[in-house]
Amino acid sequence: MTTPIKLDIMSDPICPWCYIGKAHLDTALADHPDHPFVIEWHPFQLNPTMPRAGMGRREYLEAKFGGKEGAVKAYAPVVEQAASAGLQINFEEMQRTPNTLNAHRLIHWAGIEGRQTAAVSALFKAYFVEARDIGEDEVLADIADGIEMDAAVVMRLLQTDEDVQSIRDRDAHSRKMGISSVPTFIVGGQHAVPGAQPPALWSQVITELLTSD
Repeated sequence: MTTPIKLDIMSDPICPWCYIGKAHLDTALADHPDHPFVIEWHPFQLNPTMPRAGMGRREYLEAKFGGKEGAVKAYAPVVEQAASAGLQINFEEMQRTPNTLNAHRLIHWAGIEGRQTAAVSALFKAYFVEARDIGEDEVLADIADGIEMDAAVVMRLLQTDEDVQSIRDRDAHSRKMGISSVPTFIVGGQHAVPGAQPPALWSQVITELLTSD
């Protein structure tokens, strides 16, 4: 019997490279149904100083890239890699860039119910494909409902500060460990694998873990 191996993933639901990195990992996991990974997702906000209400996407792009041309140049490799992974990213329809603190709270609560990866997948789809504002409580409650969580309970929790400090502390802990970008994957609590690695790399890692077990 294969010994389970923890795969910790630092990620943010509005990070396109995290979206791509998950797709690549999913491809490798599907090719190796006997993989040993037990996956846990951890919070890492790309924009920790983002206002709680988020901001207009145009304003965000102006601030981060100096305008549309800078953004197009920065996102060109993202678009290319997403297409090669068979993913859709609907940049044109995105109106707002959200603060993802509450999205990370939802991922945490989903984890308690064994639905963490489902929550991450649903958040990526809502943001990148459907161009929804995943900073809005109603959107997060609807996403929760879609993965068979109790939307009313999630909505009530979102009205409180439940787990807010915990999410911030976990984010800060990752930064203290030296993580400065996402996605970052940590295999077996020891080996850090940064970035959206291709499926072939994950297949190699899985094969090595299975043969060394």
